[in-house]
Amino acid sequence: MTQLTTEKRQNLDELIAEISRYEEIVNQWDKNQQIVVERLKEAIESLHKEALTRIIKTVKKEALPALREAVQDELVYGILRYHDLIKPPKPPLEKRIQQALETVRPGLKSHHGDVELIGIKLPDTVEVKLIGTCSNCPASTLTMKQGIEQAIKTYCPEITKVVSVNHTVSYTGERIDSPFATSQDLGWFALARVDEIPNLGILPLEIEGLKLILVRKDNIVKGYRNSCMHLAMPLDTGEVENGVLTCLHHGFKYNLDTGECITSPGIFLEAYPVKQDGEKVLIKLA
Repeated sequence: MTQLTTEKRQNLDELIAEISRYEEIVNQWDKNQQIVVERLKEAIESLHKEALTRIIKTVKKEALPALREAVQDELVYGILRYHDLIKPPKPPLEKRIQQALETVRPGLKSHHGDVELIGIKLPDTVEVKLIGTCSNCPASTLTMKQGIEQAIKTYCPEITKVVSVNHTVSYTGERIDSPFATSQDLGWFALARVDEIPNLGILPLEIEGLKLILVRKDNIVKGYRNSCMHLAMPLDTGEVENGVLTCLHHGFKYNLDTGECITSPGIFLEAYPVKQDGEKVLIKLA
């Protein structure tokens, strides 16, 4: 950037000081007078911007090197920036990615995790690695999508793919507790993989002291409390046949598609919302 000479700097300082003096005078006027001055200022600035825009278009066509040289002058650069006619240069891609990661680190560190930039594959892919608890957490997919990926794409619109190099994690009943979780994500637990639940059978589980059973019919999974509605006896020792679970203790039967008690119609097993995320089965407890 071309520096102003001492004489030019002095002249510029005088102009700035004069503008400041007039601003102080205007600030002492009443509101209506100030509005008139502000509108006059806006009109003059709009006129100047239009004139500068036309000059730039002409110079670009006839003498682009001259325009580039003119912009090196800090006063010219400042005026053009003021009128939003030139944009400041973007920081390098890697620096912008690191800036994006810095915005999500406080949330990750509050959960004893972090994220590391592994590599950039031009033109549109970034590889990252989750560290600490974030590397082996049922919420890692949510953390990637709603936290890290969103931040990187905001800072770097040219990036369309953000890939985690972490290995696939196992799901053992941990709470979905990402620092980027929404109200719709809270209360969900990752319990098992779909293939761990016997087809046309049941899988007993215990989460935070709550005993549950997961039942599967092909790709449809449902979750119930592991408690017969008659004397609250456990159901996981019962037999399943043709979609009907028979409690071993007193013979009460339940339709596993609906949870309704066949022995005493109108009574239902306590059901819990279940959803699948790929091969994971999640259940909502709260």
